[in-house]
Amino acid sequence: TTKYFLIQASAATMILYASTVNAWQTGQWSIPNSSCTTTLLMTTAIMLKLGLAPVHIWYPQVMQGTTMYTALTISTWQKLAPLALLYMTHNHLNHTVLLLTGLLSALTGGWGGLNQTQTRMIMAFSSIAHMGWMITALALNPSLATLTMLMYIIMTTAMFAPLAITNAKTIMDIATTWPMSPAILTTTMITLMSLGGLPPLTGFMPKWLVLKDLLWTNMALMATLLLLSSLPSLFFYIRLAYLTMLTAAPTTTATHHQWRFKPKHTTNTTALIMATAMLLPLTPSLYNST
Repeated sequence: TTKYFLIQASAATMILYASTVNAWQTGQWSIPNSSCTTTLLMTTAIMLKLGLAPVHIWYPQVMQGTTMYTALTISTWQKLAPLALLYMTHNHLNHTVLLLTGLLSALTGGWGGLNQTQTRMIMAFSSIAHMGWMITALALNPSLATLTMLMYIIMTTAMFAPLAITNAKTIMDIATTWPMSPAILTTTMITLMSLGGLPPLTGFMPKWLVLKDLLWTNMALMATLLLLSSLPSLFFYIRLAYLTMLTAAPTTTATHHQWRFKPKHTTNTTALIMATAMLLPLTPSLYNST
């Protein structure tokens, strides 16, 4: 959409301007060797590209105006390049600013998704909340941020794929698609619980490691606030899971003979959904390898 183009073009212009100013001040085009001014400009531009709070207003609106697979691309693939730039400049960034941005994004993502009924809007605010955890991890340990990003991509892809297959655009659509694809919606509930960070699923791993690093650096208050900020997100994940598994569509006929719906094929989502549920035991090896 035009809004997405304007936002990304503005952020890219800011990054190019910051690189030019940095080359003028330092005499080289190396990104890691940046001055404070250029680092601030580049951080602001990257926050805009990622849709982090408080410059996140465009992100849910753009997600709502696209298809499921386009929304998946915006939520995953399009975030890799900005995060790579942030990764390269993290040594020059103010860690307090990163931690506050992460906390604000986690709060915004949780509270913003509470009153949403559109699945793409819910996933947009979920992405904002997960980006908050990722930025917090980057301020503590870049390797942990890499692991968090990997888990986020796996879980988000595993969530968007069933939504695209069933064409569930609202939470009520999820409740009415059970007869068409019970297997897909059963595994979708597991993915939702993993996104919420519940043990023993994969989504518990990055949150556990981030909280552990925060406590090791004597930031118990930050860990507590970040943990509390995940509760609203967990609420709307559980609400979606409830509509997926524990409700049935209203029937308009008293006949005992039900229509046979053509089942939806699960395509290639099985491996992703298994990854959202079974990677937690591999935490030591994954964390040490990154």
